[in-house]
Amino acid sequence: MSEEKLGLNTICTHIGEIKDEQFKGAVSPIYMSTSYAFENVVVKRYPRYFNTPNQAYLSKKIAALEHAEAAMIFASGMAAISTVFFALLKAGDHIVVQNTLYGGTANFIREEFPKHGIEFTFTNGYNVSDFSAAIRPNTKVIHIETPSNPLLTITDIKAVASLAKSNNIISTIDNTFASPVNQNPIDLGIDIVMHSATKYLGGHSDILAGAVASSNQHMETIWNVGKNLGGSLSDFTVWMLERSIKTLGLRVKAQNRNAKKLAKFLQDHDAVKKVYYPGLKNHPQHALAKSQMKGFGGMLSFELIDSLNANEFLSALKLIKPSMSLAGVESTMLLPYSTSHALLTQEQRVALGITNNLIRFSVGIESKRDLMLDIEQAIQSINS
Repeated sequence: MSEEKLGLNTICTHIGEIKDEQFKGAVSPIYMSTSYAFENVVVKRYPRYFNTPNQAYLSKKIAALEHAEAAMIFASGMAAISTVFFALLKAGDHIVVQNTLYGGTANFIREEFPKHGIEFTFTNGYNVSDFSAAIRPNTKVIHIETPSNPLLTITDIKAVASLAKSNNIISTIDNTFASPVNQNPIDLGIDIVMHSATKYLGGHSDILAGAVASSNQHMETIWNVGKNLGGSLSDFTVWMLERSIKTLGLRVKAQNRNAKKLAKFLQDHDAVKKVYYPGLKNHPQHALAKSQMKGFGGMLSFELIDSLNANEFLSALKLIKPSMSLAGVESTMLLPYSTSHALLTQEQRVALGITNNLIRFSVGIESKRDLMLDIEQAIQSINS
């Protein structure tokens, strides 16, 4: 059967698996070798070249999920992002970057690009007009993130991709929050899709990885730089990631359902000032999110009222884990001001709307009733 006709869960389970021809095992074997023959072989394999058997086959799965021609697996999300940017940009080039962006990416751009003579502009907003206004004659890349971390802003993917193409600019996106289950940016015109595979692709809080998917042409450019930077992933972790993606569709759809219920619960709670979730009808970009996403995701953020202390609330939780990272099967919460966006200055965080009482909520697959009860007891315990 053609990959284009396969269902999501079939792709997750079967595309990119390695057939165990010797023992007929049901799962892909692991090839841990770091040394391969170079004479009389079709492919000269080397771990740093992203082409060991496990690396190469998992890349096929990622490409199929993102409807791309090719893909690569990296040692982390930042390894993926930094390799893509350095592959596309050189001294004298300019990149337009969405202002509502993961703090680690924003910090990387601010700290590393000046060392290499790469110019950058953070947009004033996330409407297509904001990106258009930031374009310069030397602009080579437009980078977006939607839904964004941590305020779940929604950017018009198709409009930004069209703007980039009309100006002969390459468009890139961080698709981590949505996952390939909820959003396929290449179908909407984006050139290059990136992921922190640590998050939904891994899904069990035990894998550190990154991924990039695009056309064969763009991936060749990225590979040429990637092999020099050395951000490849060990084959054992590659094998674990291939195993984890088999349940990606099931996990993410369960998280979608839970997050929508929890967002409505928090929206109606007296202790909550504001909820950020594109699945809520009062979200300012709800209609746009509905038009470009298949599901609204398992991520949301909410702000407690001023009389409550977010740190005390997290300490009072009994089921939900106050923990870094996101997208595991277990629910977690954190404070962006002291974690994901700690590298930004206080002024930068305030400008983005990231307050000390803002809580990012990665909704897991637990019973939604249990999650609601945990939130309720935590609020009651610090409000008494």
